[in-house]
Amino acid sequence: MAFSSRLGSIMRQTISQNSASSGQVPIASMLNAIRFMSSNKLFIGGLSYGTDDQSLKDAFSQFGDVVDARVITDRESGRSRGFGFVNFVEGESASSALSAMDGQELNGRNIRVSYATERAAAPRGSYNGGGGY
Repeated sequence: MAFSSRLGSIMRQTISQNSASSGQVPIASMLNAIRFMSSNKLFIGGLSYGTDDQSLKDAFSQFGDVVDARVITDRESGRSRGFGFVNFVEGESASSALSAMDGQELNGRNIRVSYATERAAAPRGSYNGGGGY
């Protein structure tokens, strides 16, 4: 119910903004609004190397129930790669966190917050170099 209510409000806002400026409503902007609205996962960039999973979760839990928070680490060194992800139970919590935390300081660094997007799988090539005789 909350999802459909939020969807209606975003679509009305998009339609009114675009129809006032150009007379048309681009489909791409409506689809982006729908896609991001249903997302509960945020990408957090620019993290301090001292930030761990728990401190990331603590920083974002003020906006709603956090399912998990994960700082991505290098496989070989175990050191933080400077980014992570936060999953919320509800999309509205993620939206609030994005608005409030993007550009804010966390552990001495200004962080970037955006909706997480699925990364395409890397192409799997042949390990023999592809050369023939």
